[in-house]
Amino acid sequence: QVQLVESGGGLVQPGGSLRLSCAASRTFSMYVLGWYRQAPGKQRELVATISRDGTTNYADSVKERFTISRDYAKNTVYLQMNSVKSEDTAVYYCYVNYYSGYWGQGTQVTVSS
Repeated sequence: QVQLVESGGGLVQPGGSLRLSCAASRTFSMYVLGWYRQAPGKQRELVATISRDGTTNYADSVKERFTISRDYAKNTVYLQMNSVKSEDTAVYYCYVNYYSGYWGQGTQVTVSS
């Protein structure tokens, strides 16, 4: 059974930093992992992905501010969020492109002073 468990969300001030983690129940070293987010009243959108060779891809809105990385030994993918803005407020979801795709339960990130 595939399980993805996100953690690290919370309340952060504008301009601050936060690191999200997503722990997988098994190794996904051969698959693309990603972070998506969904703000209230909006559709879920791609934030960043990382392929098996480490190639990364980012939404334009988070480039130069967010960094996705993965630890193969820990079966974990991270999202380092720097210089956060109020528009980054959303529920953040981890995703693995394995068979039909699997999602985590999400972690809330709120950017507010």
